[in-house]
Amino acid sequence: MRKIKVAYICVHNSCRSQMAEALTRAFASHVLEAYSAGTETKPKINQDAVRIIKHEYGIDMEHLQTSKLLDAIPPVDIVITMGCNVECPFVPCQFREDWGIDDPSGKDDTEFIKTAKTIERLVLGLKDRVLKGEINIK
Repeated sequence: MRKIKVAYICVHNSCRSQMAEALTRAFASHVLEAYSAGTETKPKINQDAVRIIKHEYGIDMEHLQTSKLLDAIPPVDIVITMGCNVECPFVPCQFREDWGIDDPSGKDDTEFIKTAKTIERLVLGLKDRVLKGEINIK
């Protein structure tokens, strides 16, 4: 079975989409090849997200990932928009869904942990749906 390419898309590609990329690599890399990108970039990934993902999962996003524009990722099979609260960027794909996750930026650690756990649950669900053939990718 070939790996399905999934892109997590946000406007800034600095927090939620980066967390999703990291957690997909940690929990679903045998099924999904993860990318994240946005229409704008930030000089650094959100440092609270970096700290929480490192503390909760032992993953150092800062050394493995950077904020990227949409044209920096390859063509993908699945696009997950994180909940842009504005018009989400368009990326061609075979399957698309919006996870509608609020941006925890500027909030306390409890909100970042809640966001990370929500993303973890959704990533595991996506992996299971792909494995069960519920998401039809050619």
